[in-house]
Amino acid sequence: MNVDEFLDDLSSLRFPHAFNPYAEKCAVHDVDEAPTIRRKNLEAILLAATTNGIDSIWIGRDLGYRGGRRTGLPLTDEAHLSSHAAIFGCSSLSRATKGPLVAERTATIIWRMLEGIGRPVFLWNVFPLHPHAHGDPLSNRCHTRAERQACKGLLVWLLQTLNPRHVVAIGRDAQNSLADLDITAVGVRHPSYGGQTEFITEIATLYKLPVTRRDSPQLSLSLT
Repeated sequence: MNVDEFLDDLSSLRFPHAFNPYAEKCAVHDVDEAPTIRRKNLEAILLAATTNGIDSIWIGRDLGYRGGRRTGLPLTDEAHLSSHAAIFGCSSLSRATKGPLVAERTATIIWRMLEGIGRPVFLWNVFPLHPHAHGDPLSNRCHTRAERQACKGLLVWLLQTLNPRHVVAIGRDAQNSLADLDITAVGVRHPSYGGQTEFITEIATLYKLPVTRRDSPQLSLSLT
C-alpha cells in the first residue's frame, strides 16, 4: 500500500453515525470543497512523514467534532494547522470550514507539548473518523469494537511504514483500544477532564523536557 491507496481506503470507510471528513461535507460548517481540503492536509503530513521519517506516533481514541472533524488531522484544531505544518516542514495546511476559527482545549495542550518537543510526531486515532450520537452530528461518542477492528489495517500500515521510536496512547480509552488490537503503547493521561497536569508531566518525562511555569495546569487557556 502507498499513501494514495491509504487515503483511498480511508476515504471509503462508512459507518452508521460516523462522519468521514475525507469524503463527507458538513452541511453546517464546511466549505464546498471541504473533503478534498482535509484529504490534502492529511496527504501533506503523510508524505512528509514517509519521506523524512518521524520520531513518534501519538494515538488518540477517535476524531472530535471541534478538531479532526474540521481539519482532517487527528488531535489538531484549526488554531494549530500552522504548527502541524511547521513540525513536518511541509507547505501550509488549509481550513476546510467557514466562519470563526475554532480552537479545542485538548489540541491546545497537546500542541503546547509538541512544540516543546520540536521533533516530528505523527498523530492518529484508533478509529480515524468522527463518531457521533444518533441524530446529533456535532457531538462525540466512543467508537465501537467493530468500528476499530474494521480500521485496524490502516493503523498497522502506519506503524509498519513509519516505524516510530515511541507509540504513545493518549488516554486510557485509546490504550485499551490499542490493546484490543494487539498493539502495545506507552500510555499517558488524557489532558482533558482534569488530566492536564499528569499529561504534561508524563510527556515531559518521556521526552526529557523541562516542565516550566508556563506548563502549569492553572494557566487559563481562554478558548471559544
